[in-house]
Amino acid sequence: MRIGIVGAGFVGSAAAYAMVMRGVGSDLVIVDKNAALADAQARDILHATPFSHPMPVRAGEYSDLNRAGIVVLAAGVNQKPGESRLDLLCRNAEIFADIIPEVLKAAPDAIFLVATNPVDVITQICTVIAARHGVPSCRVIGSGTILDTARFRALLAQHLGVSPKSVHAHVLGEHGDSEVLHWSQARAGGLPVVEAANQLNRPMCAAYRDVIEDEVRCAAARIIKGKGATWYGIGAGLARLAECIVNNERALMTCSMVTPEVVGVQDVALSLPRMIGSGGVVDTLMPDLDVGETACLQRSAEILRHAFNGVRL
Repeated sequence: MRIGIVGAGFVGSAAAYAMVMRGVGSDLVIVDKNAALADAQARDILHATPFSHPMPVRAGEYSDLNRAGIVVLAAGVNQKPGESRLDLLCRNAEIFADIIPEVLKAAPDAIFLVATNPVDVITQICTVIAARHGVPSCRVIGSGTILDTARFRALLAQHLGVSPKSVHAHVLGEHGDSEVLHWSQARAGGLPVVEAANQLNRPMCAAYRDVIEDEVRCAAARIIKGKGATWYGIGAGLARLAECIVNNERALMTCSMVTPEVVGVQDVALSLPRMIGSGGVVDTLMPDLDVGETACLQRSAEILRHAFNGVRL
């Protein structure tokens, strides 16, 4: 399956590199308004293929996305000094209103993976634009909390002294300040993480739980403070989503999609566990939440819906 990357910056190039490392797709096409940047990224990544999975990697125009099954949207503009978040969203909405029709001319059946932040609102913007061209919402998927969930699992595993692959835990809602760490259903070895921690002689006190919450919520801010942006983690997450689609895995991943109703909030894009297959989102699970988690998820959904309501489309 051909995979397109629109936006050759840090995130787009990291996603392309991760796909080459994992052997996802048959070939990659990188598109950017800065053609020289797209060409440089494609050449650099192509030179890594002898050490990973051989596949063609090239820069191109929108027309070169023909027959692409997946297109990653990693384009967008940064916030200007003095510019409001809403103004930034409106400017990015204009950009995607131009990008999405161009992509669909070449690849009418493509599944969109949205990476541009704030990813949940941008995902809803892209869903509305794509719907004007007949694209169902199941084919517009935001990376959402896929990375936050990975951070949560990694930190729990570190405390328990087990592999992150043996820990099952999710971060729900917004990819941002209002995200909800789903502690009540976090599991390791089929046990609640607190019970698993006790049996492994690694008790999880309230103070350590607070440390994990802080590490998950503030990870991006700390990385940005140190190097200006995050890209490796989300690049790997996008490659994993693409892999689920290419292989029709029907794997459950926490990612963002416009959802008809979540804890009383209508038509909002946020992250829940979603089954990902060859057609995009196949189904969505609504997790069991305790009272506090329900209230937090509702607040997260309301924040996102309010943000989207202010966007001019």
